[in-house]
Amino acid sequence: MFAKTTLAASAALSLMSGAALAHATLEQSEAAIGSTTKITLRVPHGCDGEATNDVRIEIPDGFYNVKPMPKAGWTLSTETGAYDVPFDNHGTEMTEGVRVVTWSGGDLPDAHYDEFTLRGTVGPDEDAGEAMYFPAVQTCASGTADWTDTSGAGHDVPNPAPSLTLVAGDSGHGHHGHGHGHGAADGEDASSVGDLRITGASLQATVPNQPVAGGYMTVANTGETDDVLVAVSSSVSGRGEVHEMSMDGDVMRMREVEGGLSIPAGETVTLEPGGYHIMLMDLEGPLSEGESADVTLTFEEAGDVTLTLPIVSRQRGGHGDHGDHTHD
Repeated sequence: MFAKTTLAASAALSLMSGAALAHATLEQSEAAIGSTTKITLRVPHGCDGEATNDVRIEIPDGFYNVKPMPKAGWTLSTETGAYDVPFDNHGTEMTEGVRVVTWSGGDLPDAHYDEFTLRGTVGPDEDAGEAMYFPAVQTCASGTADWTDTSGAGHDVPNPAPSLTLVAGDSGHGHHGHGHGHGAADGEDASSVGDLRITGASLQATVPNQPVAGGYMTVANTGETDDVLVAVSSSVSGRGEVHEMSMDGDVMRMREVEGGLSIPAGETVTLEPGGYHIMLMDLEGPLSEGESADVTLTFEEAGDVTLTLPIVSRQRGGHGDHGDHTHD
């Protein structure tokens, strides 16, 4: 078993002086059970004045489908191993995956700060209120900075492991698979990220050689802070944007929403045909009805969420052909 505390033995490694004053921590404080989330390790300093050359993060049990983000000037490597509990990834049982991520060969001076990012999915069987630990080790020329204590003692120990708190998804235990839930009361698939609840998301099927596809959904902001949908990306397209469609006389015009789409606190914004929508551009191939595609939405406050969107017929997805509109 590859337990969450496997790296605890490395606590005997040398610690940096003054470490208790500036621990390595995660940017994120919470993650929704059953949802895909971004994990960012913040590295505030090196090892007793030395530059950091390697950063290693252990992936805890219950965190699946990990994809690390490369960093310029660093060599990215991963170690795979068996999952303690298999993961159901859209009907395919995954019994193993990435368990350790290492960025090596870099040069992060003690006086500088940097971040190391990966994303993955919190398993649907995790418990709300529990802490999930991501033990990490920085390696320098002649020492290490060890952040691997998973006892939960926090600042009472010199080397607390970075952690976040698990919160319930929309369906109780959050059986969202890959950010795609089944707990909405109205029967629509739902997903949550931060204070945002996303329902009714879909992509419109395309015809051969159509270079773009529209996506629609409803985003409800249940919090007290405004948010902004600032970016869209997908593995099936070269790029994604947030667009607004409007009539200019008899011509339907479409343009990118500058600065992103605002999601005001306490309000609901609907992305629908003839109005706001997401646009996947430079498609790698046709999107066929009955299939699905992963789309990552990036919000200014809530962060990233990856949704598995069903591809629906052009009639269900809305009227109009995204290939025919006039772009400003």
